[in-house]
Order: sequence, then C-alpha cells, then structure tokens
Amino acid sequence: MNKAELITSMAEKSKLTKKDAEILLKAFIESVEESLEKGEKVQLVGFGTFETRKRAARIGRNPKTREEITIPESTVPVFKPGKEFKDKVNK
Repeated sequence: MNKAELITSMAEKSKLTKKDAEILLKAFIESVEESLEKGEKVQLVGFGTFETRKRAARIGRNPKTREEITIPESTVPVFKPGKEFKDKVNK
C-alpha cells in the first residue's frame, strides 16, 4: 500500500473526503516527526511505539577501495509494534 492508497482507505473508513484524510495523515506524520526530533516517544496503545535510538560510532569499510572509514554516531527512528498489532498481523 502506498500513500495514495492509504489516504483512500482512510477516507472510506472514516467517511471523510480524500482531501481531509490527506490533511489528517500529513498532520499525524508531522506530529510524530516533531516529537521524535525533541527526543520524545509516541505511544499508541495497541498499535505500537515510535521512538529514537542512538547508534554508536563505528568503523566501516569502503567496498570499492577497501579503505577503513569512521561512521559517526547517529540517532535513528524506530517503530516497536504493540502486542495487539503483532497478534493481528500473525493471525
């Protein structure tokens, strides 16, 4: 499912117009992004948790030249599904 199909599905299930569903989806995504930028978690009980994790600096290798490079520390977004969501997917 791509973004357009998700918007169509949301509009049908909520009885909203596609335009309103698109606005809601965009607002949801922006809200999650803003919270993660601040270092906050977004917990949706039954669905899952969006959070960030630190990835330590490490040594990597350029596959072309085989030269070692230092990959700097970074913060990555992570989604951890909730139990109800996992159970529904595994049915």
